[in-house]
Amino acid sequence: MKMMKHVKKQNKSTKETLKSSLTFKWVSLVAATITVSFVIFSIAIYSLVKQQIVSQERNLTESVATTFQRRLVEIPTSLQISNVVPQLSPNTNRILEGQTPITSNDGGNVFNDDVLATLSNRDTSITIYNPSGDVVFSNGNVPDNGMPHFSKTENHVLKVETTKGKIHMKIYQKIFSDKTRRLTGYLIVDNSMDQQNHVLKSIRNWMIGLSIIAIIVFVGLSYLIVNSVVQPIKKMSQISHDINEDPTNKRRVPDLHRNDELGELAISFNEMLDRMQAYMQQQKQFVGDVSHELRTPVAVIEGHLNLLERWGKDDPQVLEESIQASLQESKRMKHLIQEMLDLTRAEQVDLQYPDKTADVNEVLNRTVNDMRMIHQDFTITYDDSDLAPDTIIKIYRNHLEQILIILIDNAIKYSTDRKEILVDAATEKDKVKISVQDFGEGIAPDEQDKIFNRFYRVDKARTREKGGNGLGLAIAQKLVESYHGKISVSSTLGSGSKFMIEFPLLKSKSENK
Repeated sequence: MKMMKHVKKQNKSTKETLKSSLTFKWVSLVAATITVSFVIFSIAIYSLVKQQIVSQERNLTESVATTFQRRLVEIPTSLQISNVVPQLSPNTNRILEGQTPITSNDGGNVFNDDVLATLSNRDTSITIYNPSGDVVFSNGNVPDNGMPHFSKTENHVLKVETTKGKIHMKIYQKIFSDKTRRLTGYLIVDNSMDQQNHVLKSIRNWMIGLSIIAIIVFVGLSYLIVNSVVQPIKKMSQISHDINEDPTNKRRVPDLHRNDELGELAISFNEMLDRMQAYMQQQKQFVGDVSHELRTPVAVIEGHLNLLERWGKDDPQVLEESIQASLQESKRMKHLIQEMLDLTRAEQVDLQYPDKTADVNEVLNRTVNDMRMIHQDFTITYDDSDLAPDTIIKIYRNHLEQILIILIDNAIKYSTDRKEILVDAATEKDKVKISVQDFGEGIAPDEQDKIFNRFYRVDKARTREKGGNGLGLAIAQKLVESYHGKISVSSTLGSGSKFMIEFPLLKSKSENK
């Protein structure tokens, strides 16, 4: 026993784990989507910024190389310290020529010299070689690999290298004299891009940090949103499990206070459970009622058969009485079963006849005329003066006819000396009212609330004589209520009864003309 409980508990735990994995799956999917989106977005932004910076620095490095080249091509001989330095700086050249340097009072500034501005840039180093490979000028560290090697066709080479996430840019340039067209030396412009690499690193770190924070925030929000969706589903699943174990369980999904599909699902789920349990109750009641009501006729038939088996078959009179009684009881059983089936169908009309309509005028005229023909000893008066022509209600026409037959037949059964029935129909605003009145026995006030119960009979002995089972009014009530109508009775003991039914008015063709 303990082993079985342990297995059940383990199975339940496994099921709960499977249910909870739905949240995990959804949150994981959202997290993965957000992560990929942020990564792609960050890479795209970083690549765009990097591309812009590299493009800007390439233009700057090319500009520096061009500036130095313009100065150096004016030197006709091989590049040496003696001719390179004066050529690069106008101030130096003026001093060597014995002239005064340019000052701010002369309308300029030493730092306005673009060459000096370049040399003052710590990220850019300039190295100049003579044709023999000797360094004749440098404002920084001399490259370890020495003078560059050019092919015969190469005069200008730009290299952009990335090492450990840092971008490094170099330009190798051959210098030819404008006057002699001879090779006078070599120029190397080395841009370490330290500031730009620092900026890119900062951008990269900020993007990583912001992406991580954004992912955490959005995953948290997605968990809250997904959990708010999954929790009601879990409740529905648990309630379904409980009702599967105990079909009479009355648990329902609480009001979610949501005006979305999930709120509608919860309402539909509860309505489905209500309807399912109602059908189960109907089935249970049907079986109980049939077994209860069939017990008496079966006992009567069995008693007569036992009597005939013992000695009654030799007595013609007893034989005749037993046969007649058995036939009568079998007919009553047949009628009872048919009424029980009608009652069950009456409780399910919304599934079988969801869109049927009936013309009230036509059904009432035909039914009243049929009942007049069957019960010619009764005066059945029909008043439709207040009924709008071509009045339509939402009901299966056979069911409306069945309700009217039950009420008129019930009125005839309980009539006494005054054999008169009044049928009245009227249209009032958005509904149709129909009444059937008799002038018979009437119903006591304490019994008026019970007459719609199954198998209830006001006068059991008399009703059995007339073949009643006490199901007619129950069937009529179920049919009326199934089509969203109302049925009621007003009666005075000894003066007769008046049954009233009303249905919502679907349309009146005369009003639409």
